Amino acid sequence: MNMVIDSLAVRDRGELPFAGIELGGTKCVCTLAYGPDRILAQETVPTEHPDVTLPAIAAVLQRWWDTTGFAALGIASFGPVDLDPASATWGHILATTKPDWPMTDVAGTLSAMFDVPSAFDTDVNGAAFAETRWGCAQGLDDFAYVTIGTGVGVGLLVNGQPTRGIGHAEIGHLRTPRLPGDTLPSGCPFHDDCVEGLASGTGIKAALGDVHVSTLSADHPVWDRAAASIVAMCHAMVCTTGPRRIAIGGGVMNKQPHLLARIEPALRASINGYLPLPERDYVVAPALGDQAGPLGSIALAQNALQARVAA
Repeated sequence: MNMVIDSLAVRDRGELPFAGIELGGTKCVCTLAYGPDRILAQETVPTEHPDVTLPAIAAVLQRWWDTTGFAALGIASFGPVDLDPASATWGHILATTKPDWPMTDVAGTLSAMFDVPSAFDTDVNGAAFAETRWGCAQGLDDFAYVTIGTGVGVGLLVNGQPTRGIGHAEIGHLRTPRLPGDTLPSGCPFHDDCVEGLASGTGIKAALGDVHVSTLSADHPVWDRAAASIVAMCHAMVCTTGPRRIAIGGGVMNKQPHLLARIEPALRASINGYLPLPERDYVVAPALGDQAGPLGSIALAQNALQARVAA
């Protein structure tokens, strides 16, 4: 999607928009916006070799800088990434399975071009911030944003901030019990029984073999396997950080809406009254839909500017 910028209108208002980049496995979405109600421009760049993709993104940012300027830059990337500001490899992509991208300096390359505040985080953490700012988690400091597509990613906010520690959350690789009798292959090369291996698009394809997912009915056993693993993941999050809402999106959930409807009732049965869950709408679809990721980079940019002002 390409949108035309009304540069005169921006300058007349006397306020600058925010620039954001969402780096994905197949495409990168560049967004210039104030928020979901005022997106000035949005362009996509294919995720190819970093020597091709990063200059293409930089060219988009430079054009926006020359046309309107922007107040801050947010970069939300696929991972794993180094988020430790004290690390020599901060802003780099780490041991990703995507060829040519390990140890690519994403944040340093893009943020060094512009004298504005910048922020770098995972794509799912960005999306979690976007949903708390504009979407289904407004007013909530404790929230989990889950995307289930080719892989499984979780943006987990605790007291308003994403979890850190030795690295960002990788809850998609939480190991969960297989259903009795399930000996079908996992889609994860690292774990035979993690959520990504059992419930992601890759995991579902591994289980089906030559059978195409489009031929499946809603009561096919593969959905039992996926739902059970997702519910076990949600149970673990409830019992550890206690998110006040869980939003689950991504390609698998979008194409299989019956799957989302199964999660909350099964989660309540799994918790079995031990912990008090909100009475309704605890597990929901992201309110921002497919824009949660791109707007996540805008939310990160806004966070960066607020941090600069508060410093």
